[in-house]
Amino acid sequence: MRSVPVILAFILAILGSTAWYYLEQNSRSSFIYGGMPERMESGWQHWYRVLRNEGYMVGYSDLRMNPLWATYWLQPLTPEQKQNGYKRPGQFSEDWRTVWRVSHQDYTRSGYDRGHLAPNYAISRLYGKEAQVETFLMTNIVPQKPNLNRKVWQRLEEAAIDHFTEQFSRIAVITGPVFDAQTERLDSWVEVPDAFYKIFVGFDADGQVKSMLAFLMPQNVRGSEPLTKFVVSVDQIEEATGLNFFSELPDGQEVRLEAMTDRRMWKLNEVARKPSRY
Repeated sequence: MRSVPVILAFILAILGSTAWYYLEQNSRSSFIYGGMPERMESGWQHWYRVLRNEGYMVGYSDLRMNPLWATYWLQPLTPEQKQNGYKRPGQFSEDWRTVWRVSHQDYTRSGYDRGHLAPNYAISRLYGKEAQVETFLMTNIVPQKPNLNRKVWQRLEEAAIDHFTEQFSRIAVITGPVFDAQTERLDSWVEVPDAFYKIFVGFDADGQVKSMLAFLMPQNVRGSEPLTKFVVSVDQIEEATGLNFFSELPDGQEVRLEAMTDRRMWKLNEVARKPSRY
């Protein structure tokens, strides 16, 4: 008779874990458009774990000690949201979910900035204070040279929330680092990327995809280059990263969208030479 409670507990545990799995999968799907990035090549270089946060989600590599991608949604800010400024945290935070903790101090005097993938400004205004704090988790941070982080990358983030969102009803964003075959690491063993990408997917009011726009930026930029210089196709980013994006889309739609380099719908020329804030 004692076995009955044990069996019942086992069944409840299975049902509970199954329910959690489906809830987690549904939650993850709400953060990303077109499916999780798929590894096109074998090897540790492309392995990641999914970490879900309040306003964004990352695919994190414990071996590179970098996020391989981050994804979030943008939409036009209301006048109230534009005024919802929150004070930046005093420093970046370790993420308890990682195997090897990366700390704020691991970047100190390295010559590299702590660069956000999911941006502080847009996430804080769209999703609130808790979401903003989570953008300062080190699992959202990558080593970026100052001229990239403070200038051209900042300009692209500003264009996205202030300008691109005026052209579309909603925008899906996926962004991350690019590594080449020669590994460079900080003294703390954080791997240093060679370049960074951002992919924007623009939707109309009916939820239909109208256009994709992708950028690939190397570390060694001056910072004053026009944003148009860095426009590439998603196909080129897939080749550089070894990741397959939007794999759940119908093949014909995926092929058409990922080949796009047309920036007219985004009115990129209007902001391509806008100076940085720094």
